[in-house]
Amino acid sequence: MIKFYYHPSPNPAKVALFLEEANLPYELIPVDTRKGEQHSPEYTAINPNAKTPAIVDGSAVVFDSNAILLYLAEKTGKFLPKNTPEQRAQMLSWLMFVATGIGPYSGQAVHFKHFAPEPKTYAVNRYDFEAQRHWGLIDAQLSKHQYMLGDSYSLVDMAVWGWARAVPFILGDKAWDNLPNVKRLLDEINARPAAQRAEALKSRHTFKTEMDEDARRVMFPQNARLDAAS
Repeated sequence: MIKFYYHPSPNPAKVALFLEEANLPYELIPVDTRKGEQHSPEYTAINPNAKTPAIVDGSAVVFDSNAILLYLAEKTGKFLPKNTPEQRAQMLSWLMFVATGIGPYSGQAVHFKHFAPEPKTYAVNRYDFEAQRHWGLIDAQLSKHQYMLGDSYSLVDMAVWGWARAVPFILGDKAWDNLPNVKRLLDEINARPAAQRAEALKSRHTFKTEMDEDARRVMFPQNARLDAAS
């Protein structure tokens, strides 16, 4: 059985959705990042980057959410496009775009808007601009097709869904006005029973929600350098 190391945040949500869509048996192992459990030696032995999610599938250990999606898709043969050079190239391009663009810029936009200390005007402007630009490219792709790769629901849609759930928190309350196609995809996937089961996972455990000083210390360890310099 797959061991799934989980926290209720965008990247683990993608993997939860795939596991539920593919009806793969798994053991859910909570990792409370605001308590610093991602930094434990037991977890960093699995994911040296100390981020969620990760999976252990027998002797295979996989970390990074999009790597996990690709691993599971190739393992099961599900939610992949047709195995042609053109289709595989599109799948890899958009999957990596989510990994290197949507996730990082959305995450940094959230950090600087909601959690970083002042002064932060320059950083907020940069990451909000880039997050909006990246989401605009996703919306433009979805304006051409029902799904990211055409007419078939795939792992790339699951990767988009993980972050799309947080778009108003990332870009503001009026974000959907400029991203109607992303909203359409989000609503469609939200209606799927597998997505509803994936969302329900967060209620299986009580995760810390307060961003207090202890949480800031383990979530943002870089701040210790500032404290030492002051």
